[in-house]
Amino acid sequence: MRYLHTCYRITDIERSIAFYEALGMREVGRVPIREEAINVFLGYPESEAEPRLELTYNFGVDHYELGSGYGHIALGCEDLEATLQRLAALGIEPERPPYSIRAGGSRLCFVRDPDGYRIELIERRDSR
Repeated sequence: MRYLHTCYRITDIERSIAFYEALGMREVGRVPIREEAINVFLGYPESEAEPRLELTYNFGVDHYELGSGYGHIALGCEDLEATLQRLAALGIEPERPPYSIRAGGSRLCFVRDPDGYRIELIERRDSR
């Protein structure tokens, strides 16, 4: 067994792609699901592995309840301040300023994608 991807539902394909491209991902494919939906696959350009994020757009749906079960996905970055400055220029702001959970621990913060899903950004010098 091996991990393949995470999937969640979105309400606007182009808006979601723009958000994840701002986080360094790129679209690697789209697969229609009959007349019901489109799956959009995203991954990182330098990764030789298959996509790690699948976004499902269901035709005619403009809102989802996120529920209390979803937590977040986490992305590593080498320079959190530079990443946040780049995202701010695109209108993406963190929920609160970066912080560490414990003394000497990695700095982190959360942003939300266009549908409200939380994305944790963790500063890691070994993020690649």
